[in-house]
Amino acid sequence: MPPAITRSTRETRLSRPQRVAEEIKDWVVEQGLSAGDRLPGEAALMSRFGMAKGTIREAMRILEAQGLIRTRTGPGGGSFVHEVSSKRAKALLGNYFYFKNLTIADIYQLRRALEPELAATLAGKVDAKALRALAGHMESYAAPPETLEEERLHHIASLKFHSLLAEQASNPLLGFVIDFMAELLSDITVYRRLYAPPNLELWSAGRDHQHRLLAAIRDGDTDAARAVMADHMEVALSHMQGQEAERMRRFISE
Repeated sequence: MPPAITRSTRETRLSRPQRVAEEIKDWVVEQGLSAGDRLPGEAALMSRFGMAKGTIREAMRILEAQGLIRTRTGPGGGSFVHEVSSKRAKALLGNYFYFKNLTIADIYQLRRALEPELAATLAGKVDAKALRALAGHMESYAAPPETLEEERLHHIASLKFHSLLAEQASNPLLGFVIDFMAELLSDITVYRRLYAPPNLELWSAGRDHQHRLLAAIRDGDTDAARAVMADHMEVALSHMQGQEAERMRRFISE
């Protein structure tokens, strides 16, 4: 059995600036600093962490590249704690998966596990304003698509519905992962042209599931919300895999 990888083991694999960057992050947490709080100046950091100016500067550049600090120059300038936005986090995570050649099945393996549970936790917990916003969003694909471009836009809008639903999650990690998967699937759908040929059955089934889901959430019916979303995932997976197979068939024939 290989030896366990401990924090000290990981740290020995990091360069000195990387280790200092990790120590600064730990210190920020220990001090209870939050977004917008000013960090000590360069001289104070050199003294606190016992490192040379070049090491401290490189560590700060690492943290700035990670989006964890922001540096301002001029009067009132300095280094400040910065909260990484969900948009930036999803972009970085998307870059990681860019060369992983994910399949529709890979994404739906997670969607089938997580989205029914999200739906169940939202039953009776989403306010009227948010429900109206979700229903209003569905109006953007209320009519069957008549062109391939409309089909593409409908796919994107339908997946955006799931991102909007994820915004209502009380668990920020659950909401983030579901939102990320919806955006990832949207990108794959467009990049691989999985919206072609038009699929009216998928459009119809998707809208029916979403209408029933909103009704279950509005009524506070946990079991129905979970069941509708689970069925939606199964139907969508089947249709999307069919689109994926059709794309491959067209590619081979061409």
